[in-house]
Amino acid sequence: MALPNRGNFRGRFTPRKEPEHRINHLIRVPQIRLVGDNVTVGVYSTQEALKMAQEQQLDLVEISPQADPPVCKIIDYNKFLYDKKKKDKEMKAKAKTTEMKEIRFTPNTDDHDFDFKSKHAENFLKEGNKVKAYVQFKGRAIQFKDRGELLLLKFAERLAEAGQLESMPKLEGKRMLAIFTPKTAKKKVEAKQA
Repeated sequence: MALPNRGNFRGRFTPRKEPEHRINHLIRVPQIRLVGDNVTVGVYSTQEALKMAQEQQLDLVEISPQADPPVCKIIDYNKFLYDKKKKDKEMKAKAKTTEMKEIRFTPNTDDHDFDFKSKHAENFLKEGNKVKAYVQFKGRAIQFKDRGELLLLKFAERLAEAGQLESMPKLEGKRMLAIFTPKTAKKKVEAKQA
């Protein structure tokens, strides 16, 4: 006997998303602390606070559920969510992600290349990015690791105004590397004090 075709339900069920805050009748505690602009701050029974919210045609929203008693506000919940989302979006836009820019040298880098790469590194640091400078040793050039270290220290000296050396140059395999961080945060503080 064949079973009746009940259809393929895979992917059709989406779990119901719980609201971020408990609102109105979802607040199940006997007493709450009411705060906000349009109320007298104090401890109220939940029923009394709900009645006050209904009179103002607003929502009773639980802001801090961990407090004893939980803290609630009488606000327009949809407007509250909209403002929160907008604020989060602005914060995300303002948060700049720093990139790691790489500058490569060889033990025999000439002065012109050194100057050219130094100018690029200064620009990267001024933009707020980190710079990873390394000297690549090929074949027997590893014998000249002193040259590589001197080159990176000279590079650090050159970038002293735009950035600072995070740690002394270290050898990792056939590379000697140094990382530089921008000094922009200190400059902004000094500018505010002036």
